[in-house]
Amino acid sequence: MSGAGRAGRRPDHTAADGHDVIQVRGARENNLTGVSLDIPKRRLSVFTGVSGSGKSSLVFDTIAAESRRLINETYTAFIQGFMPSLNRPDVDALRNLSAAIIVDQERMGSNARSTVGTATDTHTMLRIMFSRVGTPHVGPPSAFSFNRAEGMCPECEGLGKVSDIDVDELVDRELSLNDGAIKVPGFAVDTWYWQLMALSGFFDPDVKLKDYTADQWEDFLHKPATKVKIGSNNMTYEGLITKVRRIYLAKDRESMQPGARAFADRAVKLTRCPACGGARLNEAARTATIDGRTITQCSAMQISDLAEFVGQIRDPSVGPMLDSLRETLESLVGIGLGYLSLDRESSTLSGGEAQRVKMVRHLNSSLSDVTYVFDEPTAGLHPHDIQRMNELLLQLRDKGNTVLVVEHKPETIEIADHVVDLGPGAGTAGGRVCYAGDLPGLRRSGTLTGRYLDHRVRLREKVRPPAGHLPITGASLHNLRDVSVEIPLGVLTVVTGVAGSGKSSLIHGYVAGRDGVVVADQSPIRGSRRSNPATYTGVLDPIRTAFAKANGVKPGLFSANSEGACPACKGIGLIYTDLAMMAEVASVCEQCEGRRFTPQVLSYTLRGKNISEVLAMPVAEARDFFTTGQARVILDRLAAVGLGYLGLGQPLTTLSGGERQRLKLAIHMARNGTTYVLDEPTTGLHLADVDQLLELLDRLVDDGNTVIVIEHHQAVMAHADWIIDLGPGAGHDGGRVVFSGTPADLVASGTTLTAVHLRDYVDQT
Repeated sequence: MSGAGRAGRRPDHTAADGHDVIQVRGARENNLTGVSLDIPKRRLSVFTGVSGSGKSSLVFDTIAAESRRLINETYTAFIQGFMPSLNRPDVDALRNLSAAIIVDQERMGSNARSTVGTATDTHTMLRIMFSRVGTPHVGPPSAFSFNRAEGMCPECEGLGKVSDIDVDELVDRELSLNDGAIKVPGFAVDTWYWQLMALSGFFDPDVKLKDYTADQWEDFLHKPATKVKIGSNNMTYEGLITKVRRIYLAKDRESMQPGARAFADRAVKLTRCPACGGARLNEAARTATIDGRTITQCSAMQISDLAEFVGQIRDPSVGPMLDSLRETLESLVGIGLGYLSLDRESSTLSGGEAQRVKMVRHLNSSLSDVTYVFDEPTAGLHPHDIQRMNELLLQLRDKGNTVLVVEHKPETIEIADHVVDLGPGAGTAGGRVCYAGDLPGLRRSGTLTGRYLDHRVRLREKVRPPAGHLPITGASLHNLRDVSVEIPLGVLTVVTGVAGSGKSSLIHGYVAGRDGVVVADQSPIRGSRRSNPATYTGVLDPIRTAFAKANGVKPGLFSANSEGACPACKGIGLIYTDLAMMAEVASVCEQCEGRRFTPQVLSYTLRGKNISEVLAMPVAEARDFFTTGQARVILDRLAAVGLGYLGLGQPLTTLSGGERQRLKLAIHMARNGTTYVLDEPTTGLHLADVDQLLELLDRLVDDGNTVIVIEHHQAVMAHADWIIDLGPGAGHDGGRVVFSGTPADLVASGTTLTAVHLRDYVDQT
């Protein structure tokens, strides 16, 4: 039965009193305008509205945040010291909250020791199984852990990789020292470091590096600290690699200057550990087997295959644990992650994959009557996979839980017991409840969401002809099976297929990195809490110049990172206080009242506004304020990518993945005659905003660009000139091009999962 059909079979919870609803009264977090509403408990409620309408502010920043804060307050001050500090949301009252479990799309950190196996506890269960049943017997479960001294490979300390310096990134062997052979920052000819090398007496500075003897090469690269006399001074000489390791690689990467960081990224390469072959474990742990398979082989298997293998093991000594392992593996398969392996590093998962991995921990939980909060659980999912996700959301509800989902996809909105539509617009134009009720009522409501719920994009009547082709031949990265395909140039191409079919491997592996290719993805933007859209896009420069010219002062005064910054908060607008055993607390700076600048700087105005007031403007308002010049050009691009509601001074750390992608796209839009790669650009977009995205993609193509979109949204597929469909399944069941042609041909004669769903979508237009 479909998810939509199951939505009617609700658990029997009679609404006896007010305790059966979460009562929100006067919520004013971010752009919320004193929102008051009741949300039914033990039901599936979906929150809709355009990007920036206030959905996340209500669900995450108000309801979930207060639940978390109240739970944290039940612990002692000592325990709270190890928890993040949570401020009380700006709300008059919140009643009848239950414990909130947030299942979001935050990436699962960058720790190389975290894998799918460790994140889901399946690796722990595998270790127990091998410690009890594996032959020869090795020892306790910790003997199979690559994060414990008893089990880790001593060479790579359980990482499976060793760092190696690429000598050719340090030097040009065709040159001599006098000719500038050293390419390391700070080692140019005549610098202090260069003189230590060139005047050490160990080699002739006029001889090319490639002509050094073996001993000279060893001294040049690896000689340990040695006293030498240069002129009348006693100095310490170190080999180049020895010194580079000390002055560059021993430092925290994030604290480096951008140039030094870029060099470190180029110079250091991670290679597979020669001792363990990347298995991370010592020899004893690598050799124990169960039915002919080692724990390393089990971890490297596709999860769907591992579930089959574990299902065949019969041993009473690990019976209950085996049941638990099988259940977890089958849940991973059921949630659409059967193509992953347990040894996959958590940091390499997409936001959608990370969210589903987290979800597995809760599916088999005995807890009930808790509140599960999801952030676009359909992100990264093919329409085929969305049906399975809907079933899982309903499964959580049917166990007696309250399920709150922020979502844009109509397939998930349609299974809701209750819909809350926020808007009517974004930013200051949003923050109000436009509708709250059941699905038929939403359709009749006349709200933007209600009007667009059944909106469908038609197939193009006439596709644009390609201007050439970009060939890919013999692609074999990850699960790709010797794929050869031609991507048309000068048109809009959509690359699609179920999650794990090989889309990203094909495009990021064989298109990204080519000359003229711009990749706009959803990865985090580098920057601190000082960074914002104004600094990131460069629009702050013409704004500062305009203020400086109008007031006859220096532009630097109008930077919150420079001399114009409030001395109390250093231009952040917040004071971070360390409360010793408790986590730091942020409070608005009393001196500048959060405006970030000195009183003198705030006294300078441009057309009646000071710099703080301008940075508080949303992009749309700023466009009306700056009607000409470079500032208007950049603001127009931000509006074109659907970010008109974004505040110029809003910290980048508060942006969603979709907003980050569109911000990157706005920066690159000035370049024509290039190839754009967009990775799921509809993430975070309301149904109405998708139309605006399609107009933007058309504009890029009409300007002479090639646009390649990795996407699942049927509206984008229908609008494309060309579709490349990978599959037929995921993991080793995918990795092949199962269709390449026009959307009309796919609908007319295609047999793939994509064809089935696109045909159903088009039939509804």
